[in-house]
Formats: sequence, C-alpha cells, structure tokens
Amino acid sequence: MQTFLNTVNGQPVAAGKTFDSLNPATGEVIAKVAYSTREEVDQAIATAHKAQPAWAALTDAQRRAYLVKIADAIKAHAEPLAEWVTREQGKPLGGDGRGSVPGSRFELMGCEGWTRATAAIDVPVEVVFENEQRRDEVHRQPYGVVAAIAPWNWPLLIAMWQIVPSLRMGNTVVIKPSEYTSACSLELFRLIAEVLPPGVLNTVSGFGDVGGWLSDDARIGKIMFTGSASTGSKVAAAAARNLTPTTLELGGNDAAIVLADADPESIAMGLFWGAFLNMGQTCACVKRLYVPASLHDQIVSALAKLASAMPMGDGMLPGTAMGPIQNRMQFDKVTKLVEAARSAGATIVCGGQPSEGPGNFYPLTLVTDIDDGNPLVDEEQFGPVLPIIRYTDVDDVVARANRLDVGLGASVWSRDAEKARAVAMRLQAGTVWINQHGVIHPLVPFGGSKRSGWGVEFGVEGLKSVTRPHVISMQKS
Repeated sequence: MQTFLNTVNGQPVAAGKTFDSLNPATGEVIAKVAYSTREEVDQAIATAHKAQPAWAALTDAQRRAYLVKIADAIKAHAEPLAEWVTREQGKPLGGDGRGSVPGSRFELMGCEGWTRATAAIDVPVEVVFENEQRRDEVHRQPYGVVAAIAPWNWPLLIAMWQIVPSLRMGNTVVIKPSEYTSACSLELFRLIAEVLPPGVLNTVSGFGDVGGWLSDDARIGKIMFTGSASTGSKVAAAAARNLTPTTLELGGNDAAIVLADADPESIAMGLFWGAFLNMGQTCACVKRLYVPASLHDQIVSALAKLASAMPMGDGMLPGTAMGPIQNRMQFDKVTKLVEAARSAGATIVCGGQPSEGPGNFYPLTLVTDIDDGNPLVDEEQFGPVLPIIRYTDVDDVVARANRLDVGLGASVWSRDAEKARAVAMRLQAGTVWINQHGVIHPLVPFGGSKRSGWGVEFGVEGLKSVTRPHVISMQKS
C-alpha cells in the first residue's frame, strides 16, 4: 500500500508516523499518509522562509512562467490525479466538458484553468494621486510565507486557489491538506514542487494539531483557510496572537429565492446542480430554497424527477452521477438533521433513508412542509439534502433569507432580470447570482460576509489579498 509523503525543500520527508486514508464509497483503507511532527512543521516553515527572498526577487514574468509550467504539469497528470480524488473524496470521475457530470475530471480541469488564468492577470502599479508637486504609487509586496489550510470537499481545486495567487505575488507556501483527502493532495503538491525551485512549496499533513502549529507560528506572514466556522475561529485566534493577516472562507447557508414569474421547468436543472453539486458538499451550494406557494408543487415535482434520474454509486464506475458523502462525521450530521425534520412533521419527498451496505451513501433528499427555525433550514447541512420552503411575500422572504449569521452566496430566479436584480441587491451575501447559483470565475472576486468569513479570492482583488500595499511617494522638482 502506497504511503504519501510530505515535500520540503523539494525532497520527500520520511514518515515516522502515518494515518489511514479511506475510500468513502467502500470504507476501505486505500493509502497511508505521513503524520507531520511539530519539528517537521517547523522545518517546513523554516525552509519556506529561507526560500522566499529569492522567489520574490524573480520578476513577475518569471513567476508567471512558473505558473504556466504548473498548469502544464497538472494537465499531463490530470487523469491519475482525478482517479485519486474519486477514490479518496468520493465524487465521480465525470467528464470535463459541457453537459458532463461535474466530478473529479472537472476539478482537475479547474485546477489547470485557474492556474493559467491567474498567470495571465496583470497587476499594474496604481498611481493613486498625482499633481504638479507629487506622485503617489501603490506597489504590491508579498507577505512572505503563506500558510494554507485546505478542505476535503474540493481538495485540489481549493488548494490551488490558495497556492497559485500566493506564488504569483512572490510568497512561498506551506500547505496542509485535510486529513480526509491528504493522499490526492500530497500527490498534486509533489508534482507542483517538482517544477518549482526547492523550498517554494512545502507540505505538512495530519490532523488539527498540525494545522494549529502551522497557524500559530510567528514566521507566517499570511494564513489562508477554507473550512468550518468552528475551526476558522481557532485559526483566527491563533493568528491574532501574532497579528497575522488571514483570509477565511467559512462556508455558508446559501438561500435561493424563486420569484413568482419564474418558469419551474426552465430553472429546475440550474436549481438542481446549484443544490447538489458535489453531493451538496460545496460551500456555495443552495442550502435553503424559498419558492412562492403558487409554484411550490411544480418546482418540487421537477426537482424530484431530476433527483430520481441521477445514478448513485462508486465514482470509479461508469455512469455514476452522484457519489458518497465524504466522511462518516458528515454522514451522521446529515442523517441527524433529516431525522429531526421528519420528527417535526416535515415531508420527505424523496430519499431520506441512508443506503445499506458499505460506504457513506445517502440518497438525494428533498424536504417540504418545513420552515425557518428547523435545524435542517438553519444549519448548513453540507450534504445531499434540500429543504424547500413556501413563501407568499417578497419582502418577508428577503428578511428570512437574511436572518442567519452567515452570508457566502445567494441567488434569485426570475424571468425579469431587473426585478431579480432589485431583490439581489437586498440580500446579505458576498455573491448573489441571478438565474444561476455557485457559478464562480477566476477573474471575479469571491468571499463571504458575516460569519462566512472575510477577505476575497480570485482576480486582481484576490492577488492583492496575498500582498501588502507599498506606497512610493515622490516629490516632483
């Protein structure tokens, strides 16, 4: 059985201790993963710290060229990496083209495409003031060493969102993958490190103690974390001790509002994938669907028809559209939330019963006759379950969508773009989509409001977020 090792200074680090990686479709152990010691975390940070000045001294063009090499390496190894993602994370292999199931191949396509897009972005010097007496320019300087902590739901893609902008702007990186998806992640990071100068990208792996050591180190210039709010608060507390800047993406409980003029049949597919992409294990999935009473039955029927047509199983098997929930802890949470809704009188339209046999399979589940205040509505389920809530008044539904303490994404669905825009402007979320949901782009800033975190990723604003402003103020003669 393969043991996946960390990479420090461009070299593999021998594993003194390991932990198991499991296949969520079968429950079987598929790999061993190195468990970093505190000394190994210290060495990874020290190595990145030592390598950073030379990396920052390269020209922007040189670093952009390295990103292109990274993208080429991802493209060359995309299929074996996708297979590891499916075996370890659970999402189906799927395809990489329009109309294909968005699975592991889609994730690898995103890794390559995001890297190339980030390499192509121009970040010019900004002249913020100039008159006859003076000229003031804002340049960008790297933070130094970026500590990145990646999640298990899109383990490679989100890691690239952390790594690539940091490298582009002259930082070096120490990254810790989720303990649930370390094997596929360490394999990708090894391939990236091979095309970079030694020490520019370094890895550590393990459980929460390893992430704690990484985020609590004073040599870290910036922390990027994607994950739960509970862990994010611990990262923020550690960062505060050293006054370390952070970018935190802490999930959400995205509301989708269908307006009364919408066509249920034409929006059903968009709503379906907005809610069930990656088995609902996506931070910006629809987690609460508000529909007008007049369209309720039509929308429920259209979604149930789609849910029943999606084959579920081991993602390595051809034809699979939906895989398992990634880990047992999340599986148990989803099960508990559905059972609580059932006990409170909600209607389970489809699904609602865990599958028998091995693996963390939970059927696509639609729940109606449910309202705000029920835990399935108020808590982010992060799984293949969608509560559908009736409403009658637009002002009321906007208030209901805004009442929670999270705000990552939201969406509005209508045939009238201006009417939808007017509702969208009132929603408290980092991104509000109209007639689509969760559709992100490498050039468009993305981040949350309220307890969904702070800071943005992607585009020019994302590149700025991994740098400090450096003002040069010149007196003119």
